[in-house]
Amino acid sequence: MSEWLTDLKQLNIGKIETDTSLKKFTTYRVGGKARCVIYPKNTENLVKLMKFIRSRNIKYKMLGNGSNLIFSDDLFDGILIKLTEFDNIEVTNNKIKVGAGYSLMKLSRVALKNSLTGLEFAAGIPGTVGGAIFMNAGAYKSDMGYIVQSVKVLTKDFKIVELENKEMNFHYRTSFLQKHPDYICLEAIIRLEKGKKDAIEEVMKSRLKRRVESQPLNYPSAGSVFRNPTGMFAGELIEKCGLKGYKLGGAMISDKHANFVINTGDAKASDVRDLINIAREKVKAEYNVDLRVEQEFVNWE
Repeated sequence: MSEWLTDLKQLNIGKIETDTSLKKFTTYRVGGKARCVIYPKNTENLVKLMKFIRSRNIKYKMLGNGSNLIFSDDLFDGILIKLTEFDNIEVTNNKIKVGAGYSLMKLSRVALKNSLTGLEFAAGIPGTVGGAIFMNAGAYKSDMGYIVQSVKVLTKDFKIVELENKEMNFHYRTSFLQKHPDYICLEAIIRLEKGKKDAIEEVMKSRLKRRVESQPLNYPSAGSVFRNPTGMFAGELIEKCGLKGYKLGGAMISDKHANFVINTGDAKASDVRDLINIAREKVKAEYNVDLRVEQEFVNWE
C-alpha cells in the first residue's frame, strides 16, 4: 500500500475504495484497477484533498459516470475523485441550481416535472452535470453551452469562484474546464424556459425511442466514438469500409451503428483502443478523412 494512502485515510475526507476495478466506473466496463477512489463529503473536504494531492504530487483525475473515458488495462496508481456527494438540487422558477455530481438524465426528468424546456437533449446522456459541462455534452443540435448560466468552480489556488456562461468558453464538445484541468466544477445554475409538460415529455419519449432503435444500448459502450466530419457521418464512413460488425477480442464495431464500439462481454481496454485505431486508419486510407475521437484515453502512458 502506498505511503500516501495511509495518510489520506487519516484525513477523514470521505469514503475511500482501494485497489478497485475500473470496470464499474466506466460505461465501456473495461480497464484495470485504481489505487484509490475517493468520494469527498463536501467542498471543504475536496479542498483538503486537493491540497494533499498537490503536496504529495499524486496523480489524480476527476471522474463522473465514466461515459466518455477509456482507461487502460494497467493500474491507475493515483487518486480518482468522484463528486457523488455533490448532488444538491434547487429549482426556482426557470432556474435549477444543481451539484456537479448530479445525474444529467435525472436532471432532465426534474426539468420535465417542473415544465421546463431546454434539457430534452440530455434525456439520454448518461453523465453527471460536472462531466457534461466539462465536455459541453450535447445532442440534437443543442448542448450545455445553451443552458448553463454560470458555473461554480474550485480554482487551482483553492478559491471558489463563479464563472458566467461567456467565461466558460463553450464550443463543440469543449469548454474552459478542458483547457484548465486544475479547475473543478462544483455546481451550476441551469437556465431553462417555461414550456408545456406534455410537449416536453413527447419530445423526450420520441428521442428515447429513436435511440433505442438506432443505437446498441444493450451493450456497454461510450456512445459515439468519433465526431462527424463536416458534411459527413463517421458511422457511414466506417460502414463503407466494411467494418460494421468487425470484432477484435471482446470488442466489436456495432452492427447496429458503426460509430459505436461495444463490449460484447469480455473486452479488454486494449481491444477497444485497437479497434478504434483500426477504424480511424481504415477511413483515412479509404477516404483521406481524419476521424477525431470524442472519447478520452486515460492512463495509457
